[in-house]
Amino acid sequence: MKRASLFTHPHYLTDGGLETTLVFHRGIQLNHFAAFELLTHDEGMAELGKYYLPYLKLASKYNLPFVVESPTWRANSDWGFKLGYTHDELFALNKESIKLIRRLAGPFEGLLPQIVYSGNIGPRGDGYKVENAMNTEEAKLYHLDQVKAFALADADVVTAATLNYSNEAIGIINAARSFGLPVVISFTVETNGALPNGESLQHAIERTDRETGNYPEHYMVNCAHPRHFLDVLKKNESWKMRIGGVRANASLKSHAELDQSDTLDEGDKRLLSEGYKKLFQSLPKLQVIGGCCGTNHDHLEKICKATEHHFHRDENLTRKH
Repeated sequence: MKRASLFTHPHYLTDGGLETTLVFHRGIQLNHFAAFELLTHDEGMAELGKYYLPYLKLASKYNLPFVVESPTWRANSDWGFKLGYTHDELFALNKESIKLIRRLAGPFEGLLPQIVYSGNIGPRGDGYKVENAMNTEEAKLYHLDQVKAFALADADVVTAATLNYSNEAIGIINAARSFGLPVVISFTVETNGALPNGESLQHAIERTDRETGNYPEHYMVNCAHPRHFLDVLKKNESWKMRIGGVRANASLKSHAELDQSDTLDEGDKRLLSEGYKKLFQSLPKLQVIGGCCGTNHDHLEKICKATEHHFHRDENLTRKH
């Protein structure tokens, strides 16, 4: 019997570009873009609190449920070992990340319709290109410990972001299933709307669903501007119904161009908001909206204003006045 969905409200808000905000707006050095290192000291945890607070306030303003993602996109063994962490230290930090986001969002528990606490997983290698390609079983074993840490810390869901090939997605899903955890899979795409390994978004979603018995709560697209993938969503096809969230980049640049950039491209907020309006038209099941590289709470505010009318389809989600 299929598990009841965790995402029971019509729409959810989540955050924007954590790492780019910390680096370019807060002036914090993140080695290998690893925000989880902030969990190792009080000053870092205070910075994370300052980061999440404006998004939680924005969710309260629009009376939207909120998905709090842990700052653990880089907290897997390959990246952790590069940074000098042992297996046990990484495991403890992944657990601590869930405790932290629960503490940070706790004051909003009675103010928002729902808060979802998500353990965030990134790809084993680079988010923009396939590195250390694994088969599905290898991917399951690789990600199992991080998923276990989230399960022991009582995360509500595992969200795997910026995945660039379907084998890794399937492995993460099977790891989450072994602990009975719901999972969300978010693929990244290039400027042509295809995954970095050449898979079409349709193929990646259909294959992953087929091989996991439709286990994911839904799929997302992240780390790409809406203009990069709107064209692949034009046809009225059933696989699109499985896309439940988007965390878009502010920039129109390709992954290769972003990789070479030493400055932050905050993009055009109006153009980004227009992109989200078109996404709502193309994706009937779009629930979760957030941002990725280059976006902050100002981008999300603009997106909320542009798409606010979608939030009021359900009388229980009328905006607070």
